[in-house]
Amino acid sequence: MGYSLQAPRTVDEGSSSPHRDDQFQHINAKVEQFQSQQQPVVSIDCKKKELVGNFWQNGQEWHPMGEAPNVSAYDFPTLALGEAIPYGVYDLARNEGWINVGVDHDTAEFAVGSLCGWWQQMGKSVYTQATDLLITADGGSNSSRSRLFKYELQKFADETGLTLHVCHFPPGTSKWNKIEHRLFSQVTKNWRGRPLHSYSIVINLIGSTATETGLKVQAHTDESRYPIGRAISDEEFESFRLERDHHFPLWNYIIRPRPKVPRKEAVII
Repeated sequence: MGYSLQAPRTVDEGSSSPHRDDQFQHINAKVEQFQSQQQPVVSIDCKKKELVGNFWQNGQEWHPMGEAPNVSAYDFPTLALGEAIPYGVYDLARNEGWINVGVDHDTAEFAVGSLCGWWQQMGKSVYTQATDLLITADGGSNSSRSRLFKYELQKFADETGLTLHVCHFPPGTSKWNKIEHRLFSQVTKNWRGRPLHSYSIVINLIGSTATETGLKVQAHTDESRYPIGRAISDEEFESFRLERDHHFPLWNYIIRPRPKVPRKEAVII
């Protein structure tokens, strides 16, 4: 009768912005411009949170016959050692990833802290002449509407001296973010069928992720606390060196480093 067993297809993305294609073309042009000028381009996002403990993981791996690992029949958070929150930074040109595994909350402070970690551990040693950084992001803790995200980016720009160019993907298009299918999907394949018993196992599995195209990944455990609910006042927001792009200003903007205030020397009387 024309029937067969079929699984649901993940194609419904919800409402779509009428400017979706224009924004994608704008991002593509910016990426090509930066790469032609040898300036760094990164894609950032937070991967799905994982419970740490003896829990079932989707997928299969090789074991001797009848010796598959035994895991808990339940995945209650109360049985877990904690929650792993992998926040990734993917370098498009070098095909390299940095994943900061948090233990607290996925906040804008955590997101930019992960970006700082990438710059200190991987970025600044290879982009020694960099003056600008292009960041592509979507929603969540790195939302285009988040004042705290911009506040933390301003601090990052002040500390590094980099001019930050930020481009956000339109709503409902996060799966087109390069980090999703070039980095996160490879990490998921690498730990398929393996219980994540501890944070060290999470870090080791992420760090051992590689592909035939040369993907390299570094991982780090971030035990810092990131409180939720932080608000940025109008006064603080007005101190930002934020420049909105004429092309969809909500999604595209530049944050420049603020001039350093010279320290006053102490006068000894």
